[in-house]
Amino acid sequence: MPSCFFASDLHGRVDRYSRLFDAIRAERPAALFLGGDLLPFGLGAAPAFHPSHSDFVGDFLAHELEALRSDLGGRYPRVFVILGNDDARVEEEAVLEVATRRLWDYAHNRRIDWSGFTDYGYAIVPPTPFLLKDWERYDVSRFVDPGCVSPEEGWRTVPVPAHELQYGTVSSDLAALAKNDDLARAIFLFHAPPYQSLLDRAALDGRMADHVPLDVHVGSIAVRRFLEARQPLISLHGHVHESPRLTGSWCDRIGRTLAFSAAHDGPELALVRFDPDDPASATRELL
Repeated sequence: MPSCFFASDLHGRVDRYSRLFDAIRAERPAALFLGGDLLPFGLGAAPAFHPSHSDFVGDFLAHELEALRSDLGGRYPRVFVILGNDDARVEEEAVLEVATRRLWDYAHNRRIDWSGFTDYGYAIVPPTPFLLKDWERYDVSRFVDPGCVSPEEGWRTVPVPAHELQYGTVSSDLAALAKNDDLARAIFLFHAPPYQSLLDRAALDGRMADHVPLDVHVGSIAVRRFLEARQPLISLHGHVHESPRLTGSWCDRIGRTLAFSAAHDGPELALVRFDPDDPASATRELL
């Protein structure tokens, strides 16, 4: 199988997308996984694309993917997409519309069988210090780390039932998503990295909130426990931009699961290439 591509946290940067699409044209991967935080950063951000455009998903992403499919024909990759905590959930409708054109598969909270593998997507992250809460839930309990804002506070672009805000957890979501499936050939597309891994190290050294030191590991305990217990083949992560720089590693192993991060805190595109039949040979390049 040709290699698969994984990219995350592009934050609406057209230059990063251009490098990604150029690499796809040159190398023709079998699949592309996009791991969230794909749109211009925050609702109030200035557009990172042509000012005559009003819709990043429809005017830019769909247009570029249509051109890519026209160029590649039958070699157009299967594209799997989730959004991330900086992407307003009101954009989900546009993402679903693009999926009807078979330009990508919207993977959040879904199982998709593909080429002998099973792909699962999950966009939600544990509570952060940020106020946009469209893609946040409690992690394994109603505990919120010092310095973070509860999912019941902040604001959302799409309403959520009160009981879901109060009692929904990443842990229960993942159990419902994976059920009793055999995950030996599963690829999980997450936005959040696993807690206390090489992929979730934030630049919080020496920072305090209410006289309490902040935890420098900001990943999901639920994701960590899920990977330990269920051992999918591959897990893909983003969210914590600086972690690969701080830990010196963009990959980690949790039991048999190989976990890769495409988060990056520089201007380049971080492109992970991996072969699902040989995940240990994965590479990451800054373009």
